[in-house]
Amino acid sequence: MSYESLKEDLRGVAFTNPTPFTEDGESVRHEAMRENLEAIVDAGGRLIIPCGNTGEYYSLTNEERVAVVETTVEAVGDSASVVAGVGGSTKTALDLSERYEQAGADALLVMHPVHTYMHERGVEEYYRRIIEATDLGVVLYKRGPELTHDHLASLADYDNVVAVKYADNDVKAFSSAASSIDGVVWSNGIAERFGPSFAVEGAEGYTTGIGNFVPEATLALMEALREEDWERAREIRDVLRPYEDLREEPGEGSTISAGNNVPAVKFGMELADLHGGPVREPLVDLSEADRERAREYYDRIVTADL
Repeated sequence: MSYESLKEDLRGVAFTNPTPFTEDGESVRHEAMRENLEAIVDAGGRLIIPCGNTGEYYSLTNEERVAVVETTVEAVGDSASVVAGVGGSTKTALDLSERYEQAGADALLVMHPVHTYMHERGVEEYYRRIIEATDLGVVLYKRGPELTHDHLASLADYDNVVAVKYADNDVKAFSSAASSIDGVVWSNGIAERFGPSFAVEGAEGYTTGIGNFVPEATLALMEALREEDWERAREIRDVLRPYEDLREEPGEGSTISAGNNVPAVKFGMELADLHGGPVREPLVDLSEADRERAREYYDRIVTADL
């Protein structure tokens, strides 16, 4: 796939799909994953991100990551682009990049660096090593201050750097980056709640978790943003927001932000008669009280006239 074709798909909704596990959490359910992906494509989804944070990247082995990408590519065929997550050590990322290319992925999503100690020059070198080692498209994933504005400006000069997933909730900084750094697609990485705000400032796409189980609603929001129908966009956003707010909560018995994020998506998929299943540690499944709230919010979405 050409970089320009990939960019066109990135100017829309990117579905970050979860990884369905067996009930004991030991194995990946590949046939269940295929059914989940087919539902997204049938609804009109055209870009899939396996092995992202919603896919529990850091709870998967390398073999599982490669197998997940292989299944994703097989399931969507030519109907959608596949942007597969890589992260961890430089050697791990380079090994996965090569194996993902062999599996047929269209691009890499380079996960935010995870290390106890970092240096700005070392962070940039980490990204450069990965970018220069592949002909696949590369999406940079910004989740915090470690990947700086200057890093983004410098790395955007590479032909195969096609987009930035901007998941840092700082509209001022995003506006500055999107207005001054050319050549990449800017994707709002904090999803539906801030879709209108980031769209005004230059985001042409956004990533979604809840779109895995309410794809029609999130695609309707994307359509409203493209048409600059801000009233309709806010209306759809407000219907989706309670479920998104639930995902941001730490979860019962915890104080760590967004502990509900992935289990809420997986439970939503079960509500939609798809395959979510359990999460792996360090996550835990939703409490019963949060499940009840998820049911209520899900019902509001599917019964709304969107």
